[in-house]
Amino acid sequence: MGGIGLLIPLLALAFVVITSIIKVLKEYERGVIFTLGRVGRKAAGPGLILLIPIIQTMRKVDMRTLVHDVPTQDVISQDNVSVKVNAVIYYRVVDAVRAVVQVENYMAATSQLAQTTLRSVLGKHDLDEMLQERDKLNKDIQEILDHQTEAWGIKVSNVEIKHVDVDQSMIRAIARQAEAERERRSKVILAEGEYQAAAKLSEAAQVLATSPGAMELRYLNSLQDIAGDRTNTIVFPFSLNELADRFRS
Repeated sequence: MGGIGLLIPLLALAFVVITSIIKVLKEYERGVIFTLGRVGRKAAGPGLILLIPIIQTMRKVDMRTLVHDVPTQDVISQDNVSVKVNAVIYYRVVDAVRAVVQVENYMAATSQLAQTTLRSVLGKHDLDEMLQERDKLNKDIQEILDHQTEAWGIKVSNVEIKHVDVDQSMIRAIARQAEAERERRSKVILAEGEYQAAAKLSEAAQVLATSPGAMELRYLNSLQDIAGDRTNTIVFPFSLNELADRFRS
């Protein structure tokens, strides 16, 4: 019984030692190994990793693309409109050593940086630009984040602004603005049509003035159009002297 009682602690100790020596990293994992506090130049893995107990320690890093929801941010646009904006960022670790050594928590640091960058970039644009030029704003935010996180071994591959929430009173103001804009365009189109019609009428008047017979034919054509409108009586002026001249001729 005494031998069995001694064997159990030894087996437990052996299990602890073996698990501290042998590490297995998955295909998407890398291990940053510290030897007496000093880190190697390259991350280890994937596969079987052997560590020297007590002397070496390892920290695992996930190399897959990570998706992070940026919490809703209160942003004041350049035209002094208060909006609530949230976004999503896609990033991954490209250098596991720098991600561990250069920053305490690269996930939290990237999240905080994304929030401040989102407010900073959108605050430089008008509300119309936020609503209509999301692709450009997404690219600008992605480039800024990618540049600033490069020192941490992080690659920001994409940024997408999901929602731009505007106050209800501002939505009504935008609707009135859009209605006024459509009315303005309608008036401009109508004025352009009147201008073009007046120009054509002026050209037609010049042509008719050079040919009296053409003017008479146009007059008779107008009478025919009026007669086709089911009018009971048509009264039109006609020169008697001109009619007599025609009969004499």
